[in-house]
Amino acid sequence: MEANFNQPQRQSLVGILVIFLEMVFQVLKATWPIIVISLLKANSKSIFIGSLILLGMIIWLGVYSYLNYRNFTFYIDEENEEFIVNDGIINKTKTSIQLHKIQQVNIKQNLIQRLIGVYALDVDTAGSDKKEGNIKAISHQLAIVLKSRLLENEGKRSMVSEDIVEAKPEYKAIPFLKINLVSLLKIGITSNYVKSVGLILTFFFTIYENLHQAGAEDVINTERLEGFVDNNSLWYSGLVFVLIMFSIVFLINIGRTLIKFFDYTVTQQKGSLMLTYGLINTQSTILKPEKVQIVKVSRNYLQKKLNVLEIKIRQAISNEQKDNKSLIEIPGCNAFERDEILKLLFKQLPEKGAKMQPNFRKLVFSIFLTIVLPLTGYFLFGKYAEPKVFEYVNVAVFYTIFMLVLLFFGYRNYRLFVNENHIIKQSGAWDIDNDIIQIEKIQAITTSQLFWHKSLNIGSLTMHTAGGNITFQLGKFDQINEYVNLWLYEIETSNSNWM
Repeated sequence: MEANFNQPQRQSLVGILVIFLEMVFQVLKATWPIIVISLLKANSKSIFIGSLILLGMIIWLGVYSYLNYRNFTFYIDEENEEFIVNDGIINKTKTSIQLHKIQQVNIKQNLIQRLIGVYALDVDTAGSDKKEGNIKAISHQLAIVLKSRLLENEGKRSMVSEDIVEAKPEYKAIPFLKINLVSLLKIGITSNYVKSVGLILTFFFTIYENLHQAGAEDVINTERLEGFVDNNSLWYSGLVFVLIMFSIVFLINIGRTLIKFFDYTVTQQKGSLMLTYGLINTQSTILKPEKVQIVKVSRNYLQKKLNVLEIKIRQAISNEQKDNKSLIEIPGCNAFERDEILKLLFKQLPEKGAKMQPNFRKLVFSIFLTIVLPLTGYFLFGKYAEPKVFEYVNVAVFYTIFMLVLLFFGYRNYRLFVNENHIIKQSGAWDIDNDIIQIEKIQAITTSQLFWHKSLNIGSLTMHTAGGNITFQLGKFDQINEYVNLWLYEIETSNSNWM
C-alpha cells in the first residue's frame, strides 16, 4: 500500500459515525442513573417531552460530528519535518508536532471502532498533558504506514521517494515475547488487590449517592444488612465481608487483566518496540528505547513462586496527572523475558552495584506516623468522647501488628543500588519494586538535610527525570554527596541526546 502524507487528508468517511457514537456513549455514561430513575417514575407526558429533548440532542450531535469530520485534516510537512493536524469547528486550531519529538504512537480500536472496522491513532510527546493528533477513524493499513513514518528512529527519510511512504513488512515480524493466557491468569490472581477494593467501594458509594440524590434510595435494601450484623458477632460479620470482598476482587482482577492485556505481544521493529494487546479495546503502541526514562520491575512473593512479574515503563511526561495515563505495562513475563526487555531498553542488563541503605530512624519515624499517632487519637477519643470505641480494641491490636510487619519489611527492602551507568531504587513490603534509571537521563538532583540530622550525617536525595522523580530518604549524607558530584560530572560530560 502507498500513502501520500504530504497533502492534507481526512479520516475515513465512517469517522462521522465513530465521532457520533462516542459522543452518545459519553452522554449516556454521565447521565444513565438519572435516565433510568426518570423512566421508572415518569408519566406519559414527561416521556414525550423527554423524547423530544433526546431527538433534538441526537440531531445536534449528528451535525457536530459531521462538522468535526469535515474540519479535521492531517499531513506531514516534509520540509520542516512536522506532523500537522488541523481541527475545530468555530475555533480552528493547527497543531504542529516535530517528528523527532514524537516519543510514542498508539494504534487503538475500541468496541465501536471494531464494529465499524476502523482504527484510531494518537501521537504522544512530552510537551503536553494530553494526546496530540488524535485521529479517530482510519484503516489499519494506513495507520501502520503513518505510524512507521512518524517513528523512524534513524531520523532518515525513506529512500523510496520524497513524497511516497510505503508500508514495510516489519510489523509482521515474529514477536520475541508473547504473554500467554496462563501468565495473565497468574498476574490477575496475585496483583492489584488494593486498587480493586478501592474501585469497588467507589463504585458502590457512587451508585448509592446517585440514587439518594434522585430520591430512589429505597432501591437498595439496607435492612437485611443491618439485621445480619446485629444477629452475628463483629468478627463473623467482618469475616463474611472480607470473604465476599476478596471473591469479588479476585474475579475483577482476573477479568480486568484478561480483557486489558489479552494476546499481549512485544515485537522488535526497526530499533523500537511494538506492543500489541487488548480483547475489547485493542491497542498497538510503538515506543523508542532512547525515550524511556524509568523502568519499574515489580514482583511479590506469590509472583516469585509462580515465576511471573510486571514491568512498567515511563517515558517523558509533562505533569503528574499524565504519569499514570502514559504508563506502559508489560504483565506476566518471566525472569528471562524481563532480562531481554531490559537489554533492549538499556542496551545492557542493569546490575545492582554498590548498596546504600537508610538509617534506622526511617523505620522509627514511619512507626510514629502510622501507628503511634493513630492509636493516640483512638484512645483519646475513647476516653474523652465516646467510650464505646474501646469495644473494638481487638481491631486496634490487629492494626498495630499488621502495620508493624508491613513497616518492618518495607524498611528491610528499602535500598538504593548504584553502578557505573544505572541507579536502582528498591522499595516495598509485599510488592517489591525496582525503579531503574540511567544516570545520563537525570535532569536535576536535589539533596536535603534537616538541621537535627546534621550531627547524625543523614539526609535525603531526589533525582528528577522527565518521567518523574525518584527519592531516597535518610541515607548517609556524605556518601550521597559523593555520588551526586560524580553523577553531575557524568551528566555534564555525556553526549547523550535522548530528547
